Amino acid sequence: MPNIKASERSVKTDAERRARNYSVRSTIKTSIRKVEEAAHAGKADEAKTLLTHAASVIDKAAAKGVIHKNAAARKKSRLARKASATQQA
Repeated sequence: MPNIKASERSVKTDAERRARNYSVRSTIKTSIRKVEEAAHAGKADEAKTLLTHAASVIDKAAAKGVIHKNAAARKKSRLARKASATQQA
């Protein structure tokens, strides 16, 4: 434990921030997994609706600073490619 008062406070806020970020990252992973499962199963309509929700979740995480904006764009692009491959097949 730190000896300085400000450092003690920052340890506490860092833990809170880490827990919040972990929750957001978990939500991102879940939404991505749902889109990939729907795409793999060949459910194009379901994958499309889940894709819009996943894109929203990813954008919110990027806005909060949990993930970088370029990482968010990359995740959305890869998901869109997987979802559109289902519609063409």
